[in-house]
Amino acid sequence: MPEIRTDVTAAGIARLAGVGRAAVSNWRRRHADFPKPVGGTDASPVFDQAEVEQWLRDQGKLAQVPLRERVWQQVERDPAGPAAALRLLGAVLLLRGRPTRWQELADADDRRLSGELPQALAEVLRDRLGEDHPVLVPGGPDLAERSALLRGGVELANELGAREAYEFLMGRHLESGPRQYTLTPAPLSELMAELAGPAELVLDPACGFGGLLVAAGATAAVAGQEADPDLAALTALRLALHTRGPVRIRVGDSLRADAHPGLRADAVLCHPPFNERSWGHEELAYDTRWEYGLPPRTESELAWIQHALSHLRENGCAVLLMPPAVASRKSGRRIRADLLRRGALRAVVALPAGAAPPFGIPLHLWILRRPAADAAQQQGLLLVNAAERSDGGEKPSWPELRAMVLEDWLAFDREDGTPERPGVSRTVPLVDLLDDEVDVTPARHLPVRATGTGDAGPSEVRGRLSEALRSTVELLPVTGVQGAPARWPVTSVGALARSGALSMRTGGAGAGVGGPPVLTEHDVVSGGAPSGVLPEGEEEAPVLTRVGDVVIPVLGRGTTTRVIDEATAGAALGRNVHLLRPDPAVLDSWFLAGFLRGTANNRQASSFTTSATRLDVRRLQVPRLPLADQRRYGERFRAVTAFEEASRRAARLGELLVQGLYDGLTDGTISPT
Repeated sequence: MPEIRTDVTAAGIARLAGVGRAAVSNWRRRHADFPKPVGGTDASPVFDQAEVEQWLRDQGKLAQVPLRERVWQQVERDPAGPAAALRLLGAVLLLRGRPTRWQELADADDRRLSGELPQALAEVLRDRLGEDHPVLVPGGPDLAERSALLRGGVELANELGAREAYEFLMGRHLESGPRQYTLTPAPLSELMAELAGPAELVLDPACGFGGLLVAAGATAAVAGQEADPDLAALTALRLALHTRGPVRIRVGDSLRADAHPGLRADAVLCHPPFNERSWGHEELAYDTRWEYGLPPRTESELAWIQHALSHLRENGCAVLLMPPAVASRKSGRRIRADLLRRGALRAVVALPAGAAPPFGIPLHLWILRRPAADAAQQQGLLLVNAAERSDGGEKPSWPELRAMVLEDWLAFDREDGTPERPGVSRTVPLVDLLDDEVDVTPARHLPVRATGTGDAGPSEVRGRLSEALRSTVELLPVTGVQGAPARWPVTSVGALARSGALSMRTGGAGAGVGGPPVLTEHDVVSGGAPSGVLPEGEEEAPVLTRVGDVVIPVLGRGTTTRVIDEATAGAALGRNVHLLRPDPAVLDSWFLAGFLRGTANNRQASSFTTSATRLDVRRLQVPRLPLADQRRYGERFRAVTAFEEASRRAARLGELLVQGLYDGLTDGTISPT
């Protein structure tokens, strides 16, 4: 059999060598013998992994491939493909919960492995996933050929734990695969599970990677359906490693071929595909699931809602993620009206943009219950608008958003209160909703308070603006006497890095969950607090900021720098952000940051493409001045920055006051006199 070449990206090389991505870029520039790319693009090249490993060994940068990297290489090189290798490894890792079988596997030679393992795997899969599970694993001689993969998986599970080892490998598979999966972020999955409440049996009819079912808890029985056979098998194994209850994942299209007929769950959680036109409108015209009306061809989301309701027991709760258009499309108004009249639709929650993919849209959560036969007539619908900013700041953090939504929902659901937060939440009488449009969009029924400033009134905002303006005047810099341009000797950032006067790092943290907050490119430009979060399961240690670091956006953001202070120290460095760490014995941080903001300096260090401007930080220049002179300039630059921040705050408060006055005058809460 010909040897299969395995390719690796620059990020993969960094993981192999235990360094940052910037180090790999440096090696490519400085070493003529570094392996040449074998594919990819100029911006994202790929390399032959065997050549890279040999080069790293020759340079003394790789004594041994880390265990997790070695196992992932074996997964990638599997003759049947990574998905087949992960199915086999997932099934083997399930045996770790059976100590006797696990030890037999660890001690077996290749012959016993191929002879005894198939029966052990069949037993554990049947026990954990049921008779009709989607996981197919090889047997006989094929297992003997995969002995290195199996033993590597066993070793990794012994090091990390079975669940953690599988999460790592699944994460790599999702990153490296050509298909982009839609994943529900963990904080949103947890919120949806909490809204549904305690449940013994939870169903997700479009389970994908299984995030919602993982959030349902370790003891619940879980059921799901996924159209992609490979993903269904991998998700079944992932859930079996996460939960102690029964796992029943089946393959197929839930709308066209429901694999769980007759199942009645305590809770249904679902992030269905949006805007599907070929969901089966014609062939399912007489389906018994459409209790509230036949969903229009353009309203696949209403089909998913009714599918979820059909699988609930009486008083069971369903929480579905919906695009905002479902709340107001004319084609769906009759079904929305029937959902309201019969007490099925209980609440609609508008989330901030960026809560889940597609990230540019402020999605909605629909909370539904299957009405009991003797249930009292529903009188109102809870509407929560968590999509708006409050008090002119950033959008609520996940803990704040979760607490607010849960408090309102629990009060409404227990019928011991009618939530009323001006501009945020309200129980709207059904009579106000059952008109010609039946629009249940929260923003339509929750007008923002007349100030447009959260809990602050116009008088308070005016007072804060007056204080900010006074501070701005006090901080107004003195311009001094202008003269001819200076002719300093200059040096580049790259030369300073080579001499040890500063060190350079580039951020790699994206959006996900867990760990320290991330200082994003937007935070640097806006002057805001770190607002990002680290990816779940990220194995590479993030770059953490320190007081005195200077951070710079990589892409075309004009002349922007920021000096890290106590408030932002300890944050992880986000993507597309450079960090410069000066040696305070030779280089002043404020001096460096100030000179790097010069317009001419940025122009000579920038490259221009059809879509963006990219800054080559190494080409930026600073004057060669004694440390005492640097500090004099640094103090002046610090004063200019303080004025900039005060001006920015005054501008924000001015916008709030202006909009608040417009709102108050137009709704009558502020008199024109």
